[in-house]
Amino acid sequence: MFSLSGRVAVVTGGNGGIGRAIALGYARAGAAVAVFARNEQRNSEVLADLRAVGNPALVIRLDVTDRAALAPAMAQVESELGPIDIHVNNAGIARPSGGILKETSETWDSTLETHLSSSFLLSQLAARSMASRKRGKIINIGSIYSFFGAARVPSYSAAKGAIVQLTKSMAIELAPFNIQVNAIAPGWISTDMTLAARSSPMNDEILGRTPANRWGQPEDLVGAATFLASDSANFVTGITLPVDGGYSIR
Repeated sequence: MFSLSGRVAVVTGGNGGIGRAIALGYARAGAAVAVFARNEQRNSEVLADLRAVGNPALVIRLDVTDRAALAPAMAQVESELGPIDIHVNNAGIARPSGGILKETSETWDSTLETHLSSSFLLSQLAARSMASRKRGKIINIGSIYSFFGAARVPSYSAAKGAIVQLTKSMAIELAPFNIQVNAIAPGWISTDMTLAARSSPMNDEILGRTPANRWGQPEDLVGAATFLASDSANFVTGITLPVDGGYSIR
């Protein structure tokens, strides 16, 4: 029931961290996987890893804030791999600004464009394709900051909170087309984005609040992402699933 054999999946920001783990997890579950990401070296590395799994794979150099490039990228996936069955909005940035009194409008705009606007626009493109076939899965990557305030990064928290509401809205609209839309809210995961926190006094605070008493690894997200992409989740829609070692229950 968790097989993704014969499915085509797109993962944005799929060349590192959580996105890379999900992309490789999907490939190992049988999917043909397309990755959208910016860094050419990392793109080459993840493409090699995907091809080593043995399924068709595609990596497209794409900045998700480049609105004009989104539709051509999705069209290329469907031309080379086939109709998109699974779409994961994972691309993101975090730029600590020191809070609302210090954050610039440029940081605000780029953060919301990367996390929220791209998720809306790419989901719209994916859903139009899925609706014609009455089948599909859209998975948005939120955060524990979807639920908690983030004084140092207000734009990040605002974007991730909006992801939850976007997920619910799309889930309601797309349910008649047999498209399930869900979100995952990772906790503190060991990635390049969280390196500064791991090497600061925040590390002890994070571990002290996390019942699992450890940082999550990108691979810890693969099971949830595979479940939500599979037929096992055909009657699951509109949820935001925390994968956080218990951080959000304290």
